Formats: sequence, C-alpha cells, structure tokens
Amino acid sequence: MKINEFFSKFKGRGKKTPGVLLSEVLWSFIGSFTGIALLGYLSSHYFEPRDLTLIIGPHGASAVLVYAAIKSPLAQPRNLVGGHILSALIGVMSYKLFPEHLWLASALAVSMAIVVMLLTKTLHPPGGATALIAVIGGEKIHKLGFLYALIPSGLGAIILLIVALLVNNLSPNRRYPEYWL
Repeated sequence: MKINEFFSKFKGRGKKTPGVLLSEVLWSFIGSFTGIALLGYLSSHYFEPRDLTLIIGPHGASAVLVYAAIKSPLAQPRNLVGGHILSALIGVMSYKLFPEHLWLASALAVSMAIVVMLLTKTLHPPGGATALIAVIGGEKIHKLGFLYALIPSGLGAIILLIVALLVNNLSPNRRYPEYWL
C-alpha cells in the first residue's frame, strides 16, 4: 500500500451523521435518567453502606447505547449483560496476575476483553472500560475480587436492561430489543 493510499483512508466515506427526532431525544433522556438514577439511588442507599457499589463509569456508556442507540447490535441484551460480566471477569484476572504492573494488567484486560467479547458475540464497547476499571479502580474495587463481575458489573447491566425494556417500549415508535441472543 502506498503512503498516499494509507492517508487517504483518513478522509472517511463522506456520509454525514443523520438528524434525530425530538421525540427520540426525549425518550433517550427519560431512559438514561431513570436507569442511571436508579443505579445511583440503589448504590448510595443499599450497596455503599455495605462496602459495595452498584454504579460504575461504564454504565454511563451503556446508557448511551441502550437508550439512544437501541437498534445497534452493541446495545442488545446479550451484548449489554454478557459484555459487562465477561469483561469484568477478565479485568479481575488481569489485575490478579499482574498487580504490580498496572500498565500491563490494563492493556491485557482491555485487549483480552475485546477478544472474548468478539468470540462470544457479546461485543459491548463499555465492556472495555469495565475490564479497565477492574484494574485501575482502586482498593474498593480490588477488594470485590470476582464479585465485581456480578456487583456492580452484571447487576448494574441487568437493571439498565430492565429500565430499557420498560422505557424504550413505552413509545409506539420504539422497539427494544431487536433480538435477545
């Protein structure tokens, strides 16, 4: 490949981002507000007093997908739940293997999470962050060990999914999910 061919790929394909109806914006807001508020409320009132948490940064990214990009394959239930749980397990394993080398554990966690999500057809981009948080999340996250895969990663994803099922299907113009498996 010639150098100019390589750099010509940087131009993209020329398609513009389509506009979004105001009703879609409203439903996306209602879903994301409800899902994240529920995770935050449950976390602060029930989980944090028990040295657990129910809300992590990757759940915010999942909210974008399951409330605003509901037709995307990356937003479907299998991807949402499976992506978080598998990535969390890989992140915890990576930290346990290389606790003294966070740079290596981080790179391994994210890269292996991507590989496993691709192989299991559970690709969910926030899963990469879920794996990374297992490594760099600090003492509170590290103390959870493999429980991190269930709480907050898996349970948080399931709660977001339940809210997505309820809110996304209230509108006559929206349907979620596109498929389960």
